[in-house]
Amino acid sequence: MAQLLRCINNRAHAIGQCAPSIYSRNFHSSLYAASKVALSKFDSDVFLPYEKLTNNLKIVSDRLNRPLTLSEKILYSHLDDPKNQEIVRGTSYLRLRPDRVAMQDATAQMALLQFISSGLKRVAVPSTVHCDHLIEAQVGGKEDLARAKDLNQEVYKFLASACAKYGLGFWKPGSGIIHQIILENYAFPGLVMIGTDSHTPNGGGLGGLCIGVGGADAVDVMADIPWELKCPKVIGVNLTGKISGWTSPKDIILKVADILTVKGGTGAIIEYHGDGVNSISCTGMATICNMGAEIGATTSVFPFNDRMASYLKSTSRSGIADEANKYKAKLLSPDGNCEYDELIEINLDKLEPHVNGPFTPDLAHPISKLGKNAKQNGYPIDIKVGLIGSCTNSSYEDMGRCANIAKDAMKHGLKSKIPFNVTPGSEQIRATIERDGIGEVFQKFGGTVLANACGPCIGQWDRKDVKKGEKNTIVTSYNRNFTGRNDANPATHSFVTSPELVTALSIAGRLDFNPLTDELTGADGKKFKLAAPFGDELPSRGFDPGMDTFDAPPKSGESVKVDVDPKSQRLQLLDPFDKWDGKDLQDLTVLIKVKGKCTTDHISAAGPWLKYRGHLDNISNNMFIGAVNSENNEMNKIKNQRTGEWGGVPDVARDYKANGIKWVAVGDENYGEGSSREHAALEPRHLGGRAIIVKSFARIHETNLKKQGLLPLTFANPADYDKIKPESKISLLGLNSLAPGKQVDCEIKNGNKVDKIKLNHTLNDLQIGWFKAGSALNRMKELAQ
Repeated sequence: MAQLLRCINNRAHAIGQCAPSIYSRNFHSSLYAASKVALSKFDSDVFLPYEKLTNNLKIVSDRLNRPLTLSEKILYSHLDDPKNQEIVRGTSYLRLRPDRVAMQDATAQMALLQFISSGLKRVAVPSTVHCDHLIEAQVGGKEDLARAKDLNQEVYKFLASACAKYGLGFWKPGSGIIHQIILENYAFPGLVMIGTDSHTPNGGGLGGLCIGVGGADAVDVMADIPWELKCPKVIGVNLTGKISGWTSPKDIILKVADILTVKGGTGAIIEYHGDGVNSISCTGMATICNMGAEIGATTSVFPFNDRMASYLKSTSRSGIADEANKYKAKLLSPDGNCEYDELIEINLDKLEPHVNGPFTPDLAHPISKLGKNAKQNGYPIDIKVGLIGSCTNSSYEDMGRCANIAKDAMKHGLKSKIPFNVTPGSEQIRATIERDGIGEVFQKFGGTVLANACGPCIGQWDRKDVKKGEKNTIVTSYNRNFTGRNDANPATHSFVTSPELVTALSIAGRLDFNPLTDELTGADGKKFKLAAPFGDELPSRGFDPGMDTFDAPPKSGESVKVDVDPKSQRLQLLDPFDKWDGKDLQDLTVLIKVKGKCTTDHISAAGPWLKYRGHLDNISNNMFIGAVNSENNEMNKIKNQRTGEWGGVPDVARDYKANGIKWVAVGDENYGEGSSREHAALEPRHLGGRAIIVKSFARIHETNLKKQGLLPLTFANPADYDKIKPESKISLLGLNSLAPGKQVDCEIKNGNKVDKIKLNHTLNDLQIGWFKAGSALNRMKELAQ
């Protein structure tokens, strides 16, 4: 009850706040202002919170009376109630006060629509929206950006006006990728930030705990409600030796993915430490943290060091570097003899460059074995396209090292043998590499510089060189390579590696080329080996900021109008989901029993569907269209149990909804891995789903399901998955006594046969309230009233 009263009081404060400062929640307090060092140049009246954080940390440290890991220090210092919060790694639900919120344009639409429906007047913490997801790679950066601005005018106008009205900073299309902009402007050591994108952990490269969430979680933080997170375990990665030669920071996370697999980091923070850390640049650390999303980790983090300080100074944040140095030992480094739940050892002197894939980011191949493995497994040896950049690998250092390789090849008369696409991470990176001649090198090499956006990494790629269904290979420096991820072609074999190896492999045009050992033939007929790449960590002349692409919100948004046309096909105001009727869920129909990997891409595809991210009903037409139906091993073809006819999954779901039939979906291991997109939870709820039953969940998706009032349940005995048939009827019983830690009784009816099984859940009292209210947003409104 005390927690509920705190929520009500906080909500009342948030609803009533109209002070001149848009971030007046508690950022004006003397504890926050003590340092007088601003969070960023865009947050001049919000100051570094180190004094308050260390005070909180002392309270927790005295209570726990044991050495703390770095991630524990940062996380626990942001507790809403450090004196009374229960803290048990892997068990407790922490209530936290993050420092800021970041959203990209695809997820921000639904997050802001939810915020609008909450009735709040202003965001309570520094928050930003970044337009990076809706720009399709087609011709080149300038042309593609102009086309995107025209096609997405309605969405950009909505986002810009909503930001102005509710007090968020707005980064216009062309600004760059959200995570690169956060690193350049907003991330700082000791930060806790939530972002509506799974690769938010990129900020760990600057010593922050940056965590990917769904839009409903962002609404909580923007509404001044403590944000809830299950207390993570901590996996330590001890790095020894030194990065050198062809080995890059990307190879560290590719190796960790090999060790932990796509679900090995679930429920844990990955904390890097050891002498080897100092051989990695700040942006290299960001690369490693970014791709921690591919192993299911809550987030990843590095301790504050000189490489971070150099990056802060290079990006005009010397004050933050100096202030962080004062708190380095106390707050921004792990205690000696701290304990990790698991410890991984990696010797960087012996680490070989890796290439991971296809179809999953944890299938690792050391470069020395790639060619052999490709031939044994029937992967297409000829590479069709090489792509570098993305939020994972688009730093100045990355671009410089790739240009160094390209210049070495061109010195011998060679260029890229295949199309070579370059995605700058931000306008600042684009402007700086153009100024320093790196962009010109790529053009001479045969490359195409794309817009400062996500592009092909998220399926925004109008690819023309192969037909859908044509088996082919591409190599990228991206982070994710699920089936159809980059080009919507399920036959594309996508391999993830460092930008350096992408560049080298693009020169050879083949998977069986190892630049460490193999020779190329120059234009003069002579053999040569590519030299190990080199690139400046930071530009010697400083960064060129390029065009000004940021819109700050006005001091008051009361006069700003946010319009959503009722006839719009891109945007749709939300109607509340129905409240639970207090009865057991009996005889639920099985909509689909999914076989094998089912990521959020499978549940709610991206690519051409991104344009509907603000229109729940329209985007629901992509629900489960990429999932494999266990009944026939086909995608988007299921049997309508009411009519006996076969149809697409969304069509059958709509028929069930129209006829009052409630349904359940059944899945396999690590269900919902990948992107944070909450549409993968919103769509099943919108089309009549009531529960999702699987062997195990990925963290973000499980939380998203809870937020939308769906029951996320797991088989107590995973073998019970086999008892469910397409025609089964599922009953979930005893829901009136639903309680934390208490199993749910389930009956599976197959004709006259009834199997009784147990299902587990991780719902706590607060989350059970979301289920009963119909959604977390419904519950928020109940508390406000």
